[in-house]
Amino acid sequence: FARVWIPDPEEVWKSAELLKDYKPGDKVLLLHLEEGKDLEYRLDPKTKELPHLRNPDILVGENDLTALSYLHEPAVLHNLRVRFIDSKLIYTYCGIVLVAINPYEQLPIYGEDIINAYSGQNMGDMDPHIFAVAEEAYKQMARDERNQSIIVSGESGAGKTVSAKYAMRYFATVSGSASEANVEEKVLASNPIMESIGNAKTTRNDNSSRFGKYIEIGFDKRYRIIGANMRTYLLEKSRVVFQAEEERNYHIFYQLCASAKLPEFKMLRLGNADDFNYTQQGGSPVIEGVDDAKEMAHTRQACTLLGISESHQMGIFRILAGILHLGNVGFTSRDADSCTIPPKHEPLCIFCDLMGVDYEEMCHWLCHRKLATATETYIKPISKLQATNARDALAKHIYAKLFNWIVDNVNQALHSAVKQHSFIGVLDIYGFETFEINSFEQFCINYANEKLQQQFNMHVFKLEQEEYMKEQIPWTLIDFYDNQPCINLIESKLGILDLLDEECKMPKGTDDTWAQKLYNTHLNKCTLFEKPRLSNKAFIIQHFADKVEYQCEGFLEKNKDTVFEEQIKVLKLSKFKMLPELFQDDEKAISPTSATSSGRTPLTRTPAKPTKGRPGQMAKEHKKTVGHQFRNSLHLLMETLNATTPHYVRCIKPNDFKFPFTFDEKRAVQQLRACGVLETIRISAAGFPSRWTYQEFFSRYRVLMKQKDVLSDRKQTCKNVLEKLILDKDKYQFGKTKIFFRAGQVAYLEKLRADKLRAACIRIQKTIRGWLLRKKYLRMRKAAITVQRYVRGYQARCYAKFLRRTKAATIIQKYWRMFVVCRRYKIRRAATIVLQSYLRGFLARNRYRKILREHKAVIIQKRVRGWLARTHYKRSMHAIIYLQCCFRRMMAKRELKKLKIEARSVERYKKLHIGMENKIMQLQRKVDEQNKDYKCLVEKLTNLEGIYNSETEKLRSDLERLQLSEEEAKVATGRVLSLQEEIAKLRKDLEQTRSEKKCIEERADQYKQETEQLVSNLKEENTLLKQEKEALNHRIVEQAKEMTETMEKKLVEETKQLELDLNDERLRYQNLLNEFSRLEERYDDLKEEMTLMVHVPKPGHKRTDSTHSSNESEYTFSSEIAEMEDIPSRTEEPSEKKVPLDMSLFLKLQKRVTELEQEKQVMQDELDRKEEQVLRSKAKEEERPQIRGAELEYESLKRQELESENKKLKNELNELRKALSEKSAPEVTAPGAPAYRVLMEQLTSVSEELDVRKEEVLILRSQLVSQKEAIQPKDDKNTMTDSTILLEDVQKMKDKGEIAQAYIGLKETNRSSALDYHELNEDGELWLVYEGLKQANRLLESQLQSQKRSHENEAEALRGEIQSLKEENNRQQQLLAQNLQLPPEARIEASLQHEITRLTNENLDLMEQLEKQDKTVRKLKKQLKVFAKKIGELEVGQMENISPGQIIDEPIRPVNIPRKEKDFQGMLEYKKEDEQKLVKNLILGNKPRGVAVNLIPGLPAYILFMCVRHADYLNDDQKVRSLLTSTINSIKKVLKKRGDDFETVSFWLSNTCRFLHCLKQYSGEEGFMKHNTSRQNEHCLTNFDLAEYRQVLSDLAIQIYQQLVRVLENILQPMIVSGMLEHETIQGVSGVKPTGLRKRTSSIADEGTYTLDSILRQLNSFHSVMCQHGMDPELIKQVVKQMFYIVGAITLNNLLLRKDMCSWSKGMQIRYNVSQLEEWLRDKNLMNSGAKETLEPLIQAAQLLQVKKKTDDDAEAICSMCNALTTAQIVKVLNLYTPVNEFEERVSVSFIRTIQMRLRDRKDSPQLLMDAKHIFPVTFPFNPSSLALETIQIPASLGLGFISRV
Repeated sequence: FARVWIPDPEEVWKSAELLKDYKPGDKVLLLHLEEGKDLEYRLDPKTKELPHLRNPDILVGENDLTALSYLHEPAVLHNLRVRFIDSKLIYTYCGIVLVAINPYEQLPIYGEDIINAYSGQNMGDMDPHIFAVAEEAYKQMARDERNQSIIVSGESGAGKTVSAKYAMRYFATVSGSASEANVEEKVLASNPIMESIGNAKTTRNDNSSRFGKYIEIGFDKRYRIIGANMRTYLLEKSRVVFQAEEERNYHIFYQLCASAKLPEFKMLRLGNADDFNYTQQGGSPVIEGVDDAKEMAHTRQACTLLGISESHQMGIFRILAGILHLGNVGFTSRDADSCTIPPKHEPLCIFCDLMGVDYEEMCHWLCHRKLATATETYIKPISKLQATNARDALAKHIYAKLFNWIVDNVNQALHSAVKQHSFIGVLDIYGFETFEINSFEQFCINYANEKLQQQFNMHVFKLEQEEYMKEQIPWTLIDFYDNQPCINLIESKLGILDLLDEECKMPKGTDDTWAQKLYNTHLNKCTLFEKPRLSNKAFIIQHFADKVEYQCEGFLEKNKDTVFEEQIKVLKLSKFKMLPELFQDDEKAISPTSATSSGRTPLTRTPAKPTKGRPGQMAKEHKKTVGHQFRNSLHLLMETLNATTPHYVRCIKPNDFKFPFTFDEKRAVQQLRACGVLETIRISAAGFPSRWTYQEFFSRYRVLMKQKDVLSDRKQTCKNVLEKLILDKDKYQFGKTKIFFRAGQVAYLEKLRADKLRAACIRIQKTIRGWLLRKKYLRMRKAAITVQRYVRGYQARCYAKFLRRTKAATIIQKYWRMFVVCRRYKIRRAATIVLQSYLRGFLARNRYRKILREHKAVIIQKRVRGWLARTHYKRSMHAIIYLQCCFRRMMAKRELKKLKIEARSVERYKKLHIGMENKIMQLQRKVDEQNKDYKCLVEKLTNLEGIYNSETEKLRSDLERLQLSEEEAKVATGRVLSLQEEIAKLRKDLEQTRSEKKCIEERADQYKQETEQLVSNLKEENTLLKQEKEALNHRIVEQAKEMTETMEKKLVEETKQLELDLNDERLRYQNLLNEFSRLEERYDDLKEEMTLMVHVPKPGHKRTDSTHSSNESEYTFSSEIAEMEDIPSRTEEPSEKKVPLDMSLFLKLQKRVTELEQEKQVMQDELDRKEEQVLRSKAKEEERPQIRGAELEYESLKRQELESENKKLKNELNELRKALSEKSAPEVTAPGAPAYRVLMEQLTSVSEELDVRKEEVLILRSQLVSQKEAIQPKDDKNTMTDSTILLEDVQKMKDKGEIAQAYIGLKETNRSSALDYHELNEDGELWLVYEGLKQANRLLESQLQSQKRSHENEAEALRGEIQSLKEENNRQQQLLAQNLQLPPEARIEASLQHEITRLTNENLDLMEQLEKQDKTVRKLKKQLKVFAKKIGELEVGQMENISPGQIIDEPIRPVNIPRKEKDFQGMLEYKKEDEQKLVKNLILGNKPRGVAVNLIPGLPAYILFMCVRHADYLNDDQKVRSLLTSTINSIKKVLKKRGDDFETVSFWLSNTCRFLHCLKQYSGEEGFMKHNTSRQNEHCLTNFDLAEYRQVLSDLAIQIYQQLVRVLENILQPMIVSGMLEHETIQGVSGVKPTGLRKRTSSIADEGTYTLDSILRQLNSFHSVMCQHGMDPELIKQVVKQMFYIVGAITLNNLLLRKDMCSWSKGMQIRYNVSQLEEWLRDKNLMNSGAKETLEPLIQAAQLLQVKKKTDDDAEAICSMCNALTTAQIVKVLNLYTPVNEFEERVSVSFIRTIQMRLRDRKDSPQLLMDAKHIFPVTFPFNPSSLALETIQIPASLGLGFISRV
């Protein structure tokens, strides 16, 4: 049955369930209440209104009240109570309004992490929060370029001031300030000042704002805070001189009294607050939990921050102390009309001393007043009462002026010189107030609330209308409450304020005469104005929230606000300079502080023109009443609000006793009615409150559709389904993008959906239970069968024994009978077969002949019959066509004749129009009858309306009377109950004392028993000690073993702890490094800003600082342009206004500069010491004798040339083979293939050429022998030694190229003695042939080995291709499976996307292959050129070696001798002046996406290190230092310029790490040389130790890593929430719940939304870029770990702030998404990177959403499972858990309490959100390179032609 709400006097509304269906005409409803009682609820016989229906449980606790299907007061109240009490959520949306309930408890939901979480989010995406409203205002200001307002209203104690404070804190945190003057801090600092002078303790609130304020926060074009302006309204001045019981004066007075003992305050002569009349009236000088002395320190600190000097602060405190002393001034009566002050009255003396005024004059004018007439001036004494009132008026006036002065100074401090572009206003104003005695202040407050409510109603109505028009829904006028009559009653001509001002001008005007005028003017004329029955000095106004009775007493006095002019003149003559300043603007001020704006004119509005008039006119302006001024300021405020986009925050006070999380339904309903929330609900409910997009409706109610109903057009599908589900078409409307439902329709649809799902669940349960029972049955059946099997087995074995014997006998019989029968059968069978064969042959031949004849006859018949049929058909067709033509011609002629005859006849038209006149007459009669009926109905309707109105008014008056009597009864019952409670408490105390007495007696008896037992125990222990002694000896041995084990465990734990400490220290160091780099950048920016501010740049050339490089202009150009945009706005201002400098920041920077200078000095000293050491080592080296001479150097150079030549040739040969293997298939390069044959032919031709060269060498050798004989023996020895040295050097070479080997052979032949050659034959030709054959054999062997290696490599490549094809096949299958699950449209789109990605990948592969082929072609061309050049050089060299005589004598072909090329040492040489060019081309101009992609990974690092090596080789310390410094600075410049580009940051991180590894690898330290080759060890640095530069580079790498993490975060952050939480990866698992006006982002993937695939694609992109740049694998793992931490932290933080995401189905989605991320880690072999562990909190949160949450065992399981989540996070998830379907259950409050009790001993941080900005400490493990430096080639694309290899 349905559940309903019925009214209840205690709980306002009570829930009940129908026991019997309602039928029209029933007068009583049978209900069952929740507490178990049955009730007969009588319906109202007049209205016959049924009780309100309850919403389904699934909609209870919604974020937005407009999402409720049934919108009414009980639903709103219940939803707020559930959220506040059960879920501990204080914020709820109600359409455009944020309802904030004061929790009276500090909640951890306002930290900076929460601000960051709400920043940039859509308002409906996150849970309701004041930060969401602030973000919406900030976003709309930036998007729409329209000023915004946040209107915060509510009762005193509802939390208005705190809400406004948090909104301003949000703006200050999110926007920042445009300058470094910390404007946002100043805006926030204004709060403690204004609270101290404008807030006080009341009975309802400990920090109640006793004035209204409107703060405009100004923003520049970049939407950064530049300043603020404050306007105040209606300060409660009467509080200065009077406080009710349990209330206090303004906080500042108590802060002064608490700080009276400070030395600077001794001159104020203050004491305790109870010593002063103005602070002791309330009797409650202390607020619990508030230290007034500390608050005073905060106030003074805020004043200093806002630029109020110490002298001015002391002046303020002097005036405030003077007010306190003035309140203690006492008067003594002389008679009824005069009074005096005692002589040398101490309080007055102190007041005069503090104020700097004359004691006698002040004493005189406090007891007298001046009366001026037309002719004379009289001084008249005043009575004691009048003197006391005058004293209080003076105190109030001074305080108001001081308040005004402070506000002006605060505004001046917050004023900005920069032009304001837009602003956001925060209005913190008093809510609707009604007390037992309501006076002028309450009247003004309620008048302001009437105006604000009118503006609110119009805005809500306008938004509703715009929504309907946008969706093209038929607009019907919604009736809403318009309070314009009430406003007219107050402010119109002859209104209440007008009559009050008129009465104030009357000489003898009193409150009574004013009240009579009100009665005469408005009573019985205005329905909203009433007169109380028992009073002639009060009036009642019917406000929008409630009726309020105002007492007229004091209205005129408060409206006049008079102060004696003579007293003010005395104060103006004060010697204390600050006091006259307060009264300077008396004649100029348009509004006293009590009335209106005490700040300057707002920045965006033009001030009103000053009036040019007579001095008398100025006096009139000064005499404006408070009411008039308040009305003007209110109009100005309304103009401001109407010119902005408003945002509403309604603060609700849950109870009057300030109990945390206690909800009083009565008080809440009163405030909801007063603040307009229920009016918003009523306007929404009158139309179509529930709104769904078509996609959301389809995904939610897809369950209710059949397969045939689902069309490709979602809109048409929804229309078709709704027409079937809801028959009444008025209950819904179809808009352009949304479906609009009437109230209650969503609940009906939810019921249908729940019924369908419940039926499906029952079916699933039925199937599962059947399956389980069947399993049980099968198990029992199997057991029975087993028993049967064993029994039957025994029986079968017995029976088998009998059968075996019988069978044996039978077999013997069988075989004998078989033999006899078989023999007989064979004989008969042979005869039968012979007969059959003859007979079958005869029959078959006959059948064949018959078939052949029939076949031939059929062919003949077929042909004949076909010919006959065709001829008959043609003949008949021809005849039919001819007949048809004739008949049609005849019929057409007849029809033509008929038409011609009809066209001529007129009677045809007459037939058509017969009967039309009769029909017209009948219709006219019907219209007349309907008009008569309509008039009768209208008359009846008007009569009924009159009767109804009179009855409703009578009922209203009766109801009000009953309410008043009911309230009085409630008060009396409350008192009785409190007395009964006190009696019960006393009885309980008495019982407790009795029970305690009994306990003490029992303890005494127990103590006696225990002592006796102790004696017996001691005796027993004495006997046991001996046994223990023996046991101890045994234990000592065991403990020794345990000690060793524990020591080992402790050692392991200590090592772990040390590692943790090391990580913490590393993290601290890296954070400090990050802070240092940030300060360094800030320092540079400040320097630039200072130069821009002080020196305005002239057009033309701009000189840069000498410390900067010339390349600086490139990277600073954009920033200079950006800064130049702001220069015109600065230059427009007068030069006298200088931008204020932040002194604290300046001092910090100055201190930092001194520290840097000291560090620089230390570094310089250390550098000098190292230079001295280097000079000493150089001197020692020069003293050493030279071991080898010039000949050795010459030979070594030769060796180097030879080595380089050999290596070059080897590389060229390898490249040629590689090119051939890449270009051709494996079959092409196999032996016997054409390419192989070509290669062998080339080899044979080369060997032939070599033989020819050998012959030529032999001829040359014979010619040179004669020259050798002439050389002296000494020379022979030298040449022999030279040749041996050269041979030794050559033999050391590891290169085995064929040309190098041949060259060595030739050298040996040349260097060997003549005797060796003649041993074989006379010219040694056989020996040479033998050597040549050996060389050819080696060459062939090397080719065979290379062929073998190439085949193995090709086989490996093929295996890799097979593996990749397998992976691709698996991936294709997965994609196919996913596509099959998608709908057809999505399937087509997914297949297209997949095809596009596949084609692009193939295109990229083809491009890479093409580039490789181009490279090989270029290399082969270069090789051809080199070979041609070498051949030419050989020929030239051979010609040079032949003497002219020999050429003439022996005309022989010239022989080429190969020249040795220089062997490179892995160094690069450049000139000193080319350093800037090197840095510019290699670092500043290098773009990763362009040239750098095709380079060797880390090539810039290798080039830089090779340059450093050459500078080290030259021992040029200046060059090393300059190169390293410019390199580091250039990398910083590149990262500053392109720091938001991931590829750039990744590229330079990998290169910086490679440069660092090179410095370590070639440092010469043994720890870094373990993996080096001997050649690499030769390349180590020899002269300089660059350990300090390694530390600098390590710091630079840390900074780049942190910047890389920030770039990653900026790219990933927009994708994470959408992909991990909102997008439904598993389609159909989670349905969309109904949402309200604040629509959240749809979880259905649109083109712009991100999915999990988007995140995975981005991760793939990051990983591929890092691998492409050659980043160290360990560093890649650390980056991936950081990425996964960011994903997990942001996802979990959003989950903790979004109630709609905490459901079972969403937990399933999250776990699936996490599994996909883990799969990505497995694919990339990164499972050991620690990335998975960072997702553990998110995994546990998802598991927490899915586990059972009912019993204690479940609680224990949750506590043990969720070890990575904090207690606050676990409780938050449980509080936010929201069922998406009705069969899910909510988490009970008792279960959450159980969890909290179990986790109370856990020591974890109280922080709710994870720190998404946390960066793990990074390490750079040493990773040596196997690349040989001498083999590195510098591509021409880098533009480094000025560098030469050494």
